[in-house]
Amino acid sequence: MMGDWIIAPVLIPAALALVILLGFRGRLGVQRGLALAGAAGLCLLACALLSASAAGPEVYRLGDWPAPFGIVLVLDRLSALMLALVAGLALAVLLYAIGSGRDGEGRHFHALFLFQLMGLNGAFLTGDAFNLFVFFEVLLIASYGLMIHGGGAERLRAGVRYVAFNLLGSTLFLFALGTVYAVTGTLNMADLAVKLPALPEADQGLMRVAAVLLLLVFAVKGALVPLQFWLPGTYANAPGPVAALFAVMTKVGAYAVIRFGTLVFPPELAVTGGLWAELLMPASLATMALGAFGVLGARSLPRQAAFAGIGSMGMVFLAVSAFREEATTAALYYLIQATLAGAALFLICDLVGRGARGGLVATLYMAAAIAAAGLPPMPGFIGKLLILQAFAGQEPLVWSVVLLTSLLTLIGLARAGSDLFWKPAERGAPVAHPAPAMACAAVGLLLLAQAGLVLGAAPVRGWLAATAEALHAPATSILAHHLPGGM
Repeated sequence: MMGDWIIAPVLIPAALALVILLGFRGRLGVQRGLALAGAAGLCLLACALLSASAAGPEVYRLGDWPAPFGIVLVLDRLSALMLALVAGLALAVLLYAIGSGRDGEGRHFHALFLFQLMGLNGAFLTGDAFNLFVFFEVLLIASYGLMIHGGGAERLRAGVRYVAFNLLGSTLFLFALGTVYAVTGTLNMADLAVKLPALPEADQGLMRVAAVLLLLVFAVKGALVPLQFWLPGTYANAPGPVAALFAVMTKVGAYAVIRFGTLVFPPELAVTGGLWAELLMPASLATMALGAFGVLGARSLPRQAAFAGIGSMGMVFLAVSAFREEATTAALYYLIQATLAGAALFLICDLVGRGARGGLVATLYMAAAIAAAGLPPMPGFIGKLLILQAFAGQEPLVWSVVLLTSLLTLIGLARAGSDLFWKPAERGAPVAHPAPAMACAAVGLLLLAQAGLVLGAAPVRGWLAATAEALHAPATSILAHHLPGGM
């Protein structure tokens, strides 16, 4: 039992960020030490929470107020998994930022970075829909500051577009939450799962509207077609370490769809039926196609990486749209590898953009490109096989789109790699220089994690299958919210 430690992934980065802002704003070395200590501590804590989550859901009630009146944080297998993913990614990105000197281009990088971790961890732990909105806003504020870190007119324009589009999503979120609360009198997710099956017929139409609005909000966060317009410019113009951290931001949208789609709006719920599945399936296929053609047509490596991220989100949402245990298992496996591969690719884009070349950078790029395209021996290939198995004999169109988009993504990334590392340098081009060792080591850590997903594919898949089983049979989670003192 983790007890009060459940709130620690939110408090630790928040406290460290405040310490940096109040006491060490002009001392980069101290900021680096505090941020690294925080990231390493979060990694250790995430491992402990991941281990504890196997015993079943635990609830932390702020102020000991019972649901649905108080704020609750929920630790289960899914939230613990996402905490571990964020912690590992954050440590690697932070090492890169320090090793490359990117963190020194602005005064508040480390404080904003820690606030971003606070928002991410809070979004994955909260058991209340309104507090999910609150943590979304924390993410938005911190990510905008990181987005414009280092300045530049083009980066500022991209940041304004990013904020404007996400504020639209926030407005829709508030409308949806207001509708849900007006109909049910609660925003606690487990409480909604109890009340919605008994919802009077007169209120079911409003609840269906709210469900569609929530899906639109999560689609904005997850860059699902046709709501993906904010992503290419944002990620392509963000500093490399920021874009790499943003690789997990879109996964918040996928996480929210999984959480709400299995707990609040499961397919068997009469109020919404299979509404989400019907909307997600075509949108995810279109997202995969757009991402692949974007990789093929993009004229810069960062934009290629951004479109590859869009395509990977299409793949995740495709698996999620089935709302079956085996498909959810595949979605979680692919989500983990896509986050790591996307982050590695963005860091390599940053190295290349800063003039780094040579055999080591070329090797790292090749490994990241294979991972992003989902080819063997990288785990993306295993993830795609799991997704195709989940749709075996049901959707021939799914198989066609998955195979075609994988081929187009591979062609686009291979062509870019050939132009970068195999063509002779043009006369007058800037002189290439070796990449910083610490920055390369950070990228190597992300790629080693990919190798771990391959070597440990069987136990990882088994753990994810148990996670999917718990998600699709949420009675234990509901009891944990409603029993006095939790479980």
